[in-house]
This record gives sequence, structure tokens and C-alpha cells, in this order.
Amino acid sequence: MGGSGGIFGDKSPNDINKIIEDTIESTRDKDNEREIADLISSLLSTYNERDVESIRMHLDGIETFIEDEFGGAIELRFGGSVSKHTYVDGLSDVDVLVLINKLDLSRLSPRDVLKKIKQELSDRRFGDIKDIIVGKLAITVTFADNIEIQFLPAIKRGEGFKIPTESGDTWSNIIRPDKFAERLTAINQKRGLKVVPVVKLVKGINSQLPESQQLKGYHIESLAIEIFKSYPESSPKTPKEMLKYFFEKGRDLIKTPIRDKTGQSINVDEYLGPENSRDRLRLSNTLDIYYRKMNEADAMGDISRWKNILGI
Repeated sequence: MGGSGGIFGDKSPNDINKIIEDTIESTRDKDNEREIADLISSLLSTYNERDVESIRMHLDGIETFIEDEFGGAIELRFGGSVSKHTYVDGLSDVDVLVLINKLDLSRLSPRDVLKKIKQELSDRRFGDIKDIIVGKLAITVTFADNIEIQFLPAIKRGEGFKIPTESGDTWSNIIRPDKFAERLTAINQKRGLKVVPVVKLVKGINSQLPESQQLKGYHIESLAIEIFKSYPESSPKTPKEMLKYFFEKGRDLIKTPIRDKTGQSINVDEYLGPENSRDRLRLSNTLDIYYRKMNEADAMGDISRWKNILGI
């Protein structure tokens, strides 16, 4: 009986070497993919490690104070602060809306309301508050256990709210943060619950850039909604591949204003000016650079390049 030629059949030595090389390369690629996936998973866990129980305890401790002094509060869980260096630039980065229901306070400017909140918090001398920082839009309170909670003043109007405008001097038009949350939640569910993790990764990368090159958090989330509406069903639903897709599509989408459907402003990205403005083109170039860096890291199978991109 004739032999079958073993597992390689009647293939030539060159063909056999090619099969072996391809197998080794395929195994190496899979190992790299697993390592990058573990890297991203670990990074996301650090973004998510805000202690919900401790936050709830702190909020319970000052809830009565907020109700007595200002009228009430609404806890927001649309996204929460991504990391300790996330600044307030959209409702989904805020933890609590401080409702201003008292007439004398609602007549004040947002800036004066923020000063009032800080003064009242300081006068009450809550023992577990370590620091209070007043920003343009909100107050960041750091507690003794280093947990940070952001408080944004808001005036209730019908089913919506008015919050400080970007300048911090006046109140915004009536906005509906719940509507924005519904849109983000819907697209996140449609894409296998991977859109929110990608947004967090983008914000982490964004925070490494010089301030002049940073996108606002609310803008990043709005971009994600627009980008992932058309994410191909056949494409991998993994954080890494979707992160690359965000930068690939975002570099073109950012050149055109996105209309703000919550009413917070005419456009969510009006801070960048009109279509194809200098700022838009500069940020488009930044997104393009990162997209090319990711492709190069994949092509070279270089984990260290991915660590550099992610800021690890």
C-alpha cells in the first residue's frame, strides 16, 4: 500500500516550510490579539473602578444639605467621569445635577451659584471633604478617600433643564439630557455593549493630548453615536477594532458640525467653528495620526506601541 505522505501529503519542502511559517505567524498574531485584548480589558477596569458604594455613601451624606439649600438633586449615571483627570464638558461626564429651585438663587449667574455651593459646602465643614474645586461649569468635590464627585447646577424648566453655558456666565437653552442618554444607550446596545467602552478608551487617549488638541467629552460621545450608527454588521465587535473604526471615521466626520439634538447648543462641537475650519482640520489630522499609529502597531505586532497609544 502506498503512503499518504504524512500530514503534508505530497507537498514539496518549500511548500512545507511555507505552511510552517504561516502557522507560526498565525499563532503569533493570535497571541498578540489576546495580549492587546487583555491590555484593553485591564485599562477599562481601571476606568470603571469608581466605588459605587462609597459614592452613594458620600451622596447620602450631603443629600439633605443640597435639598435644604438649593432645592434638590438628580444623580446622573449616563457615563460618569472616565478617570480622575476627566474634566466637565458635557452632561454625561457629570455625576450630580444640583437643582436650583429657589427663586433668589435662580436669579444668580451660574458662576455665582457655583461660588454659593462651594461656600455652603465649606461652611458645613463635612468631615470627609478634602478639597473643593470650582470650574467653569461645575464643582469637583474630593473626599478623604480620594473619590471625586462632580456637581453641576441646573435650573428645572418643564421636562428639561438649564445648565451653565460654556463661558460659565449665563444659563443655557432648555436641554434634555435624558434624550441624549437614550440615544447613546440605544447605539451601545445595538453594537453589543461595546460603544461605551470605546468612548472611555477614546477619552483616555484624548486626555493625553495637549489641551488645544483635545475634544470635549460630550463631542466624543456624539461622534460615537454618529460613527457607530453605520458600523458594519460583519465587522468584529471588539473594543480594539471599534476603537480603530472610531478614529478612521472620526477623522472625516469631525470636519463637519454635528447638530446637538439635546438643545445644549446649536452644534455639539461649535467650539471648533464652521465646516473645515482650521481647528477642525487640525483635529482631523490628530485623529488620522492615531489611526495610522494603530495600524502600524498591528502590522508590526508591537504591543509596546499599543501601550503608548493607550497611555499605559
